[in-house]
Amino acid sequence: MGRREKTTVITDASLSLEEERRFRTIRYVLMMSIRGALVIVCGILVMNDVPYLLLWLAIGVVGMAALPWLAVLLANDRVVRRQGGSFFHRQRKAPVLETPTRPMIDSE
Repeated sequence: MGRREKTTVITDASLSLEEERRFRTIRYVLMMSIRGALVIVCGILVMNDVPYLLLWLAIGVVGMAALPWLAVLLANDRVVRRQGGSFFHRQRKAPVLETPTRPMIDSE
């Protein structure tokens, strides 16, 4: 696989539909992977009989219920583009040159 170069976006054009779909798919898979890890962690907690088990299980169940809902909402939502982009407009101030102390010769 080749390395992807970091590009600077300087236009107001939106992402292509393919790029946007890929970004949303990656975000969905990542969130559902976190949910799967949360299921495994809750199973390990039950087997090890940890202190405050009910509290940890309640947090885990809320997370397991909220993550699929958020994942679907975010996967179906369009990607919001930042207004500024990653190109910064900065005004450079040129240093002020001092007037020469010797007389200038005119070309005329």
